[in-house]
Amino acid sequence: MSEAPQWDIDGIDWPNRTLSRFVEAGALRWHVQRGGRGPTILLVHGTGSAVHSWRGLIPLLLDRFDVIAIDLPGHGFTQAPPEALVREQLSPCGMARLVSALLGQLDAKPVLAMGNSAGAMVLVRMAIDQGFTPKTIIGLNAALLPFDGIAGAIFLPLARLFASTSVTASLLAWRASDRAAVEHLIRGTGTIPDALGVTLYQRLLRRTGHVGATLSMMANWEFDSIERDLRKLAVPLVLMVGMKDMAVPPAQAQRVCAMVPHAQVVELSGLGHLAQEEAPERVAQEIIRVAIAAHVLPGGLQNDPVAA
Repeated sequence: MSEAPQWDIDGIDWPNRTLSRFVEAGALRWHVQRGGRGPTILLVHGTGSAVHSWRGLIPLLLDRFDVIAIDLPGHGFTQAPPEALVREQLSPCGMARLVSALLGQLDAKPVLAMGNSAGAMVLVRMAIDQGFTPKTIIGLNAALLPFDGIAGAIFLPLARLFASTSVTASLLAWRASDRAAVEHLIRGTGTIPDALGVTLYQRLLRRTGHVGATLSMMANWEFDSIERDLRKLAVPLVLMVGMKDMAVPPAQAQRVCAMVPHAQVVELSGLGHLAQEEAPERVAQEIIRVAIAAHVLPGGLQNDPVAA
């Protein structure tokens, strides 16, 4: 059996741990961080990550929002689906159903939702398939379109091959014992990591359960259907783009805007794929701007400490 990250060991000093709780929903045990006051914002991480990716951002939002950050199924400290259901439940449509069930259990109706990378895909599928109607979805370096060229031709076949064997997960988890290798992996996304970020990713990636869920999520990605369905998205979409992102080409955001009504691009110069980890204050400022434009928060940033 794949070994999942252990809360009493790997999570003993997890960022924002006082906000953590475990919730049963959709036949899974979820790790959720929740705190703050005000309108609800949902934060959904990308493939291979967990709530720690929002570690610097969450404290900046607590005075303005009821913040909900979740670990996706099989990621971080959330339970993975049974092996027989992995293909179905670790697809974007499957995760959209599961996250919707979790929100129902939490009795939460987010008015804003932000997804990083693949997390944005989950939110878009929730809006298209599950009747999820926040006032705005924010995609932070959103992975919403197929990869171009050779990368697109080999990405899914390789992901499916790797996900088909537990040996691959074990080898990758073993490789994560090398801190330099983990740092190199993060830098490969265009992100400049801090020491704590490397430590936390290393803890997760050395666990075969987390690695296996990451590979399965990649293997069951549904790029073709989302590209077809994007035109159905009725919820306004703001695409925040780190211009140094090396994982999702920044140019993809303009292509998405051409497909989606009520979409706009916000460029984040100098930042990579994990912009929320590199510059949480800057991302918080942009979230507040979106919230004001959507009439979620009252206007006026001049006295806002995040904006200063």
